Amino acid sequence: MAFNDDNPSSITTRKRKFEEKDSCFLSNFFSMEDLNQDVLERILSWLPTSTFFRLTSVCKRWKSVADSESFKLACSDIPSRDPWFFMVDPQLNRMVVFDSAEKTWKRLNQPTLLKKSPNHNSMPVAASGGLICFRNLAGDFILCNPVSGSCSQVPLLDSPLQNQNLHAIVMNNNKITLVFGELPKLSFKVFNSNTNSWEEEIELQQFKDENSVTDNEDNAVYFLSKAGNVVATNMQRSPCKQYSSVITTNQNGEEIVYFLSSTGKVVSCNLDTKTFFEFPRLLPVFCEYSIDVVECRGKMFVVLLSEFFESASLRVWSYDEASRAWLQIAAMPPALSHCWYGKKVDINCVGAGDQILICLNYAEVFSYVVCDLVSNDWIELPKCCVDGKAVDFMSAFSFEPRIEALV
Repeated sequence: MAFNDDNPSSITTRKRKFEEKDSCFLSNFFSMEDLNQDVLERILSWLPTSTFFRLTSVCKRWKSVADSESFKLACSDIPSRDPWFFMVDPQLNRMVVFDSAEKTWKRLNQPTLLKKSPNHNSMPVAASGGLICFRNLAGDFILCNPVSGSCSQVPLLDSPLQNQNLHAIVMNNNKITLVFGELPKLSFKVFNSNTNSWEEEIELQQFKDENSVTDNEDNAVYFLSKAGNVVATNMQRSPCKQYSSVITTNQNGEEIVYFLSSTGKVVSCNLDTKTFFEFPRLLPVFCEYSIDVVECRGKMFVVLLSEFFESASLRVWSYDEASRAWLQIAAMPPALSHCWYGKKVDINCVGAGDQILICLNYAEVFSYVVCDLVSNDWIELPKCCVDGKAVDFMSAFSFEPRIEALV
């Protein structure tokens, strides 16, 4: 009997044989069990950080990989990871993050050190790389890797410095930098984690640009709002963002700290030249607005919520050195921003890559919006629910979820 290619049973039999051969080929030449430890660790190190928590439940070998120091070393070779946003709620008793890669909320376990007195209810004040810096009620600092849960206490500051007016707390390259004093007399002090000690206090000299437009308003000004209320220009920020500040490195390799003064001015402190500069205002002093500074791709931006012509406007600005003026970079569509008009909204922002997360809060209403500086897209994040109730977060800090980051 001749072989018939059109016979369905014959085709099915041949297909099954080919599938069996392919399966046999793959099993003979590629099996995770056949990989040596070093190769397996390198492969697993490329997985998203959220999957690390599940490695230990796959098998005994993967559990041993997750716990090994060589695996953490392999993870450190990954150039970058999609950021997580560490959210701050008013009670300070939850560790919740938003995973920007998976677009999901996650709840982390609170490290043991942060549960102990006097570190209970410590407030996050800065973040860099895979670490977050907390500050307790006594003014002491704690470094924490929120993914691994490891923490360490930073050596205490000198007593006189504890009582200084603190303007900025930033982290960069295993260092914590504090800017304190009363304008125009500012100083800064650096904690170096490599030496586990605080360096000497350094004074900053004011740099005055003759070509820039300046104002002489350094103190609070009182005026009547549209509603007839007496308002002061002294900014009243949420406690977790009272040290709102960022650090960048300019083209000359100089580190610059930016913070907001009590009157809403942006102040830059060049740590290498030991000078500081006050930027011109974006809006007149009597305008009602909420403002914050962020860092994206090594550059400082200002996010500003203001009211014009009976409508609210949320815009992102950058300072142009050549023209000595603020330039608009992005703007929320009016249809989205108008709903915040007249509600005295407080904005708290954080940058990550080309994105800015903006927390908008007032009374019992809150929203979290991500602005893409490249596409000018504005996307509202889903609400985070705990025990069936939406959580109101005051602000956020951006960090890279790295299990290998050491404190």
